[in-house]
Amino acid sequence: EVLGEDKLMAILTERELKIYWGTATTGKPHVAYFVPMSKIADFLKAGCEVTILFADLHAYLDNMKAPWELLELRTRYYENVIKAMLESIGVPLEKLKFVRGTDYQLSKEYTLDVYRLSSVVTQHDAKKAGAEVVKQVEHPLLSGLLYPGLQALDEEYLKVDAQFGGVDQRKIFTFAEKYLPSLGYAKRVHLMNPMVPGLTGSKMSSSEEDSKIDLLDRKEDVKKKLKKAFCEPGNVENNGVLSFIKHVLFPLKSEFVVLREEKWGGNKTYTAYEALEKDFAEQVVHPGDLKNSVEVALNKLLDPIREKFNSPELKQLTNAAYPNPSKAKPAEKGTKNSEPENVVPSRLDIRVGKVISVEKHPDADSLYVEKIDVGEPEPRTVVSGLVQFVPKEQLQDRLVVLLCNLKPQKMRGVESQGMVLCASSVGEPRQVEPLDPPAGCCAGERVYVEGYEGGEPDDELKPKKKVFEELQADFRVSEDCVAQWKQRNFLTKLGRVSCKSLKGGSIS
Repeated sequence: EVLGEDKLMAILTERELKIYWGTATTGKPHVAYFVPMSKIADFLKAGCEVTILFADLHAYLDNMKAPWELLELRTRYYENVIKAMLESIGVPLEKLKFVRGTDYQLSKEYTLDVYRLSSVVTQHDAKKAGAEVVKQVEHPLLSGLLYPGLQALDEEYLKVDAQFGGVDQRKIFTFAEKYLPSLGYAKRVHLMNPMVPGLTGSKMSSSEEDSKIDLLDRKEDVKKKLKKAFCEPGNVENNGVLSFIKHVLFPLKSEFVVLREEKWGGNKTYTAYEALEKDFAEQVVHPGDLKNSVEVALNKLLDPIREKFNSPELKQLTNAAYPNPSKAKPAEKGTKNSEPENVVPSRLDIRVGKVISVEKHPDADSLYVEKIDVGEPEPRTVVSGLVQFVPKEQLQDRLVVLLCNLKPQKMRGVESQGMVLCASSVGEPRQVEPLDPPAGCCAGERVYVEGYEGGEPDDELKPKKKVFEELQADFRVSEDCVAQWKQRNFLTKLGRVSCKSLKGGSIS
């Protein structure tokens, strides 16, 4: 989409266009970033002057997704990884200008303009502008309301004619068009690329691990994620694999090769995406062949980036910019000034599960044995002490919230591979209700605590470390029945996790 096409054409009759693309330096960039990168390549070929902004201050303002002490490290990571992406698709870096937000956003002039803008912008307009970009929470911070104004001012301070971004930026772009003239600054042109659906069918997001492929994912990780990706035979709706071919691979290569054995017709090269989609809809192309072909094409793009980041210097930068909480060293007894182990909710692997079957435990009257789908090739076996609290028929086929990275434990002879999280009443008689994910969630969707969506969960929680027990001590149900940790909501991409009626209860 283009806003201000007439102005764009008028500028081009006089000179080349000056344009900028910005990215907030928060979570690790993923493969969907190839969409704007390929368009930046087009702008350069067309003679445009292109500036890339590493918006470090925006990253902090967006609900503190990037802690202040990590801003510099994450900005350096973004700069290196974006340059590696551009080199991977043959874009000449010498034609690009790279700028950091804090290089000019902390100046006296810019700061005064922020105050001038805040005196004319309504709270309603600021919140509406950031609705699809800034993380939305129940009680928004003032920083998130400032975010759209800063992005609007960037157009003036970078001295560009146009800003380029995803269609999720549209409200910020129209906000800029409305408010910049009120400060005496020119209205800019805005250009937008489509958002790439994730592998699970929703928007590809840094905060939803299974929806995206990281630029530094190993080949085995790429294979694993594509294997789990939604790609139903003949279904072209919300098909994450087909969408990736349409929005990433086709624009870069102008063709796509489906690799398959001779007995199934051999390799076939498509020069138009519509022809590929038609063949998939008619089941001429099999999902397995499609996934394998995407895997090969994607690894060709990622190999140069992986190679560059295999250097000791960039490995060290990556680990410092995105520290793994599970690798934090515990304090040694008797050591002065030692740091405590980093016990944060992102270390828990909590997912939406669907109960496929429920049976009484053969050797324990108070226990159920459930088969629960959590988005893996096979359902997990889970033993729960819910017999006296929840009738069997109320568990069958319902969505639950499952803690998946506890060490498997035998319960009366049956190995349990997870824990169904439930709300419990405070008084007697004791009442227990399984937590409810938002309606419309899919099995395997990640559940996270507000503000802790970016971390990687431990592969397995070590029983001796008592990580879950320490976190669980602060699990509560709010007065409006929302599951919380230290008053921060449990969330999925569709909203809050709740229970039916146990206000003020505990969660275990």
